[in-house]
Amino acid sequence: KFDCTDPVYGNALVGAMAVADCETNKEGQKTAVCMGDGQYGDKQDNCVLKVIVALLDRSKVLTELLIPVFLEDLRNATAANKKDITESPATIVAVVKIFENVANASSSLKIKIDDNSTRNFLESAGLLTIDGARNSWTFLNYNDTRNTTEDILFRKSSSSAFLNVFENLTTFISPGSINIYTDFILLNKTTLTKPFNTELNSSVEIEIPEAGGENKLITIIIFASMYNVLPGRDEVNTSSNRVHGRVALVRPEVEISNISLTFDIINYTNDTLRQPKCVFWDFNLFEGLGGWSNNGCSLVYYENETVSCNCNHTTSFSILMSPNSPRSLILDYITYIGVGISMACLVICLIIEAIIWRKINKNATSYLRHVSIVNIAVSLLIADIWFIIGAAISDADVKNPPACTAATFFIHFFYLALFFWMLASGLLLLYRTVSVFEGGLSKMSMLIIGFCLGYGAPLIIATITIAATAPSNQYIRENVVCWLNWDGSKALLAFVIPALSIVVINLIILIVVLYKILRRRVGGNAAQAGEKHVLVVIARSLAVLTPFFGLTWGLGVGTMVNPQNLGIHIAFAFFNSLQGFFILVFGTLLDNKVLSALTIRSLTSQGRTGSTSAGTSSSGLGKLFRRMRGDR
Repeated sequence: KFDCTDPVYGNALVGAMAVADCETNKEGQKTAVCMGDGQYGDKQDNCVLKVIVALLDRSKVLTELLIPVFLEDLRNATAANKKDITESPATIVAVVKIFENVANASSSLKIKIDDNSTRNFLESAGLLTIDGARNSWTFLNYNDTRNTTEDILFRKSSSSAFLNVFENLTTFISPGSINIYTDFILLNKTTLTKPFNTELNSSVEIEIPEAGGENKLITIIIFASMYNVLPGRDEVNTSSNRVHGRVALVRPEVEISNISLTFDIINYTNDTLRQPKCVFWDFNLFEGLGGWSNNGCSLVYYENETVSCNCNHTTSFSILMSPNSPRSLILDYITYIGVGISMACLVICLIIEAIIWRKINKNATSYLRHVSIVNIAVSLLIADIWFIIGAAISDADVKNPPACTAATFFIHFFYLALFFWMLASGLLLLYRTVSVFEGGLSKMSMLIIGFCLGYGAPLIIATITIAATAPSNQYIRENVVCWLNWDGSKALLAFVIPALSIVVINLIILIVVLYKILRRRVGGNAAQAGEKHVLVVIARSLAVLTPFFGLTWGLGVGTMVNPQNLGIHIAFAFFNSLQGFFILVFGTLLDNKVLSALTIRSLTSQGRTGSTSAGTSSSGLGKLFRRMRGDR
């Protein structure tokens, strides 16, 4: 029996690689791997158009006389087969290899190609940058980072190799001035005046204040849609960034130490763009894979959909922008003020628990309830502290990925601990409801189980998450935002799934417990009455906190699904900031035994000092909270 069946790839067992034939007008083969779900995955289409294969063979034996004819044939072939070429990653790689062979032949033979041949070269290359080729380049760039293919056509970095062809092009075009406009690439070679200033295609302005030397030339190539080709990865391997301007290749015949470039922003994704970065393509990044670097480049201004940059060297420049979540002063105020209030409430909660600890822990269930509340408060407090540290690291001008990774680990761990202690509280409620009159586990046994569940399970999940995603640089968010990655590895699911699962489990526990409590007859001795009171308090706090946390992190999921919706972000920040307040009120203050213990403590303390006025006030505070609970 076969695990995978497909009309193209045939039948195979799990883990086996299937091979399929190409279309009649292509050469090569298609491969796919049979996955555990019964579907073929990791599909690789290594089929190349036959007409391109023929040109690739011809490009290996070029001479000075053959190059002009060959480039004209290449232009005609690419124009006639535009759709087939741009939709075939393997064919695109073959065309890139053809351009490299032309460049290598021109360099080794020390020949210059004329203006007509240069135009044919640019028109053929420009077709590889059109919107229809974007999906093919995305596939190729993904394969570059995976580096799993063994096919000789698939170079380590196809997009970087393609750009490098134009870096070399400037060395073998006509020695004099030249100005060529094609649909997707503009080439201008002109005299380098002092100062030098030019505006090309009304989208890129270049200024060189100190240029020089008589009879020196500068070659500028402007790519209209190279954003379809080059990925947005930079020094910290940020893949959510995108190129949102023209790519400008600047090659003067003399060394330049100061160049200013002004780009018009091109928004082809309809995202809300922010954080422009002035960058150049560094062919040496990621062990030769290539990526964007801002070394030696700085942002001068960003206004009216225009970005101005200044750099101290010349190469291929552009701008990167991030389509991440919207930035808003309201959102920042709600987040930081809310977290501050939450932390203050948690500190008050812990102080109250410390003051009344001996008074309220006279039976095992009450003791374990307050252990859960204390650990819930401690976990959220430490998570909030790490959240502030992570925010400071994220907002810093100089990014620190190792520190951000550490902050993310602790935020993940302590937020998970909060939920698992809530689960421990829910399981305690269920267990004591079922066995309240039957004895059962000792207090120490339940305490050990609680700590293993409350901290052991989060530690295992957090450790597995970082071990599985950090080696591939997909643990933290792009742009070094200190929280779990979503776009790449979906590491955020290691928090969302456990958290929301616990919310569902606790809701089910509440339904079962309420049914049991309502069916149980009132009566019994004082110990049983006290036990029932504790169970009611646990049920009441869980009945409020569970839906509240569920709503809060449900909104968190909404920020992932619709990251550009400012309203969802504000709602999530608002409810997230109330977590500490809700724990204080519904976990501690609305327990009449806690308030009674506080009142007695206050009266005793004031009796020692001979003052009674504050004692009356504390008693009034207790009455106020009893009215809030509806006690009679």
